[in-house]
Amino acid sequence: MMAAGIAAQRGLKAALAERNPILGKKLRITGKGRCNLTNCSDAATHMANAVDNPKFLHSALSAFTSADLMKLIEGLGVPLKVERGNRVFPESDMSSDIVGALARFLKKSQVQTLVGERIESLAISNGVITGARASSGLIGADCVILATGGMSYPLTGSTGDGYKLASQAGHSIVAPKPALAAITVSESWVGELEGLSLKNVTLALLSNSKKIYKDLGEMLFTDKGVSGPLALSASCYLRKAPSATIAIDLKPGLDEAQLDVRILRDFSESPNKELQNILPKLLPAKMIPVAISLSGIPAEKRARDISKEERQRLTRLLKRLELTVKGTAGFAEAIITSGGVNAKEVSPSTMESKLVKRLYFAGEILDVCSLTGGFNLQVAFSTGYLAGMKCLA
Repeated sequence: MMAAGIAAQRGLKAALAERNPILGKKLRITGKGRCNLTNCSDAATHMANAVDNPKFLHSALSAFTSADLMKLIEGLGVPLKVERGNRVFPESDMSSDIVGALARFLKKSQVQTLVGERIESLAISNGVITGARASSGLIGADCVILATGGMSYPLTGSTGDGYKLASQAGHSIVAPKPALAAITVSESWVGELEGLSLKNVTLALLSNSKKIYKDLGEMLFTDKGVSGPLALSASCYLRKAPSATIAIDLKPGLDEAQLDVRILRDFSESPNKELQNILPKLLPAKMIPVAISLSGIPAEKRARDISKEERQRLTRLLKRLELTVKGTAGFAEAIITSGGVNAKEVSPSTMESKLVKRLYFAGEILDVCSLTGGFNLQVAFSTGYLAGMKCLA
């Protein structure tokens, strides 16, 4: 929508082919239906939150910033608000308002919208794009912008069509994988913690003892693993960590020695209490049976009888609760796709293919992936803007 509207504003005759019967089907479900439109940070911050190919995004994020996007959307009649972490939402908390604004943008720019139109192949002659073949026939065009998205949430239409079209044009595809997705683990005990949310904990993703990702924040246990902001962000790095483990620090405010002193103090204050009755000072109730089981200390053992070695084992557990990564919840539940059209085959300053003239790319079809917080939608809008500005320029 951004690419088509910008191209039309430049005086080009633009048509948008949408395979769904309505526009913005995937946009409607973003941010749990609230639409985390962008993050009101500078381009450097957006690049710092890009996991894959951040340098490739420099031109796009500089050409059309989050401030530019906010100005455009508010100019289309949708007031915005900024929440924790500089996340931007419509004041109404309704993603449909953003879709409506973009629909008005297309209408105002005189874009021809072709809903229910699925592009089946590209028309290429002597290395130059000449149009696209749709279900209804050939659509002639002096340039084509592929902005099909990836493979996440396939029910919204993201089924990998764009990769097939890009491959037809000779582009290589970096293997698509689910990203910003819940992580599944081998340990069965996580099922006992299903629904438990933790705040102010640290989650680290490690591969062969090398730290791939680490951050402080919130997470959630699921029946098969972990989710929530920390886990979703960690999932973006799984492509770089084929065999990985997760280490959760339940008490990041204390180092191991300080935590041991704290536990020793609790034990000293209540020497006759059983371990299971002391731990509520340290852990959520739902986690206590699991922690006791993993520590190997009998739940009924009194504080005065717990050995130094047992206490230190408990301390290490709270500082490094380990999980073995199996994979992710899959594309059906993934917010975005990691992988896509090889960025080395696309000009970062124009979004034009280096292999086929007048073929452009925008958004998640590219091998770009950012963390949560509105950064991925900004990439989509910025690359769409750049492609719309540079096509036939």
